[in-house]
Amino acid sequence: MKDMMPNFNLVQPADLASAISTLADAGENGWAMAGGQDSLDWFKDRVKRPTTVVDLSGVPGLSGVTETADGGVEIGAMTTLTEVENNPIIKEKFGVLAMAAGRVASPQIRNQGTLGGNISQDARCWYYRSGLDCYRAGGNTCYADTPEGMNREHCLFGASRCVAVTPSDTAVAVTTLEAEMVIAGPGGERVVPASEYFIGPAIDITRMTVLEPGEVLTTIRIPGKWAGAQFSFEKVADRNTWDFALVNMACAMKISGGVIEDISLTCGAVECVPKRLTVVEDIVRGSAPNEETANLGAGAASRGASPLNYNHFKIPLMENLVRKAIRG
Repeated sequence: MKDMMPNFNLVQPADLASAISTLADAGENGWAMAGGQDSLDWFKDRVKRPTTVVDLSGVPGLSGVTETADGGVEIGAMTTLTEVENNPIIKEKFGVLAMAAGRVASPQIRNQGTLGGNISQDARCWYYRSGLDCYRAGGNTCYADTPEGMNREHCLFGASRCVAVTPSDTAVAVTTLEAEMVIAGPGGERVVPASEYFIGPAIDITRMTVLEPGEVLTTIRIPGKWAGAQFSFEKVADRNTWDFALVNMACAMKISGGVIEDISLTCGAVECVPKRLTVVEDIVRGSAPNEETANLGAGAASRGASPLNYNHFKIPLMENLVRKAIRG
């Protein structure tokens, strides 16, 4: 029955060590819950049936924004999206993340949803979310990648049995900012670059991130490299409020002497992971941010795309967002 959650043990630890210990003991049957905006949907639809749910909201030290010595910031994974959107340090130094956080869902959801939860959320393919036995759910079919499959929102790149895309707006921003993800687990703490935090179906089709059972994302560490750069974030969706991106684009650009000194450009909703457009960056670096440069970058952005039956429109959409980002 939809909207009727299965039974589970709810644990509300008072410290991180207890949270990790409980999750490790639960193994594959454990679930770490941050703001709960995505978790509770899974439970109500009865697609995910964990036996132990660990609520991280009472764990101290997992929220807040702190400046670092190198001019960067450390953001607790439990910091709400509203706090990220409105924080004066993030707005001043790393505006692309504030913009991305402000485009997530609705104000009510941003008040409760967390940065770590939004970054780490699971795929949004409706076949998978409906509980069908697709590849990602352990079956042997991708229902979206069939002649009859509805795949308008699905990938252009990186398909490997599964064609679902990353649904997160903030994941695209932290990838552009070359953030580091601090992960705590039974074996201690490890730090993973954002570019390696997200994993595609060719690596592991059952998950979207490198988080192992028992591990918790604690901090998003943004270096000072891109502080004060020229930022842009664009999200195209069917509806401006609540909806997930058809394509989104995050850009950080440094201009000196009328040319692009450095640039970081990441596209979302076109691949299972945030797609860093390194080829585009290499082409436009050292050129003026004009129409000619923008057209060169746009042409390179979609190279290698393999559209599905209903998402060919994503190619010109992606190219146009690249043009707009390069033109500033």
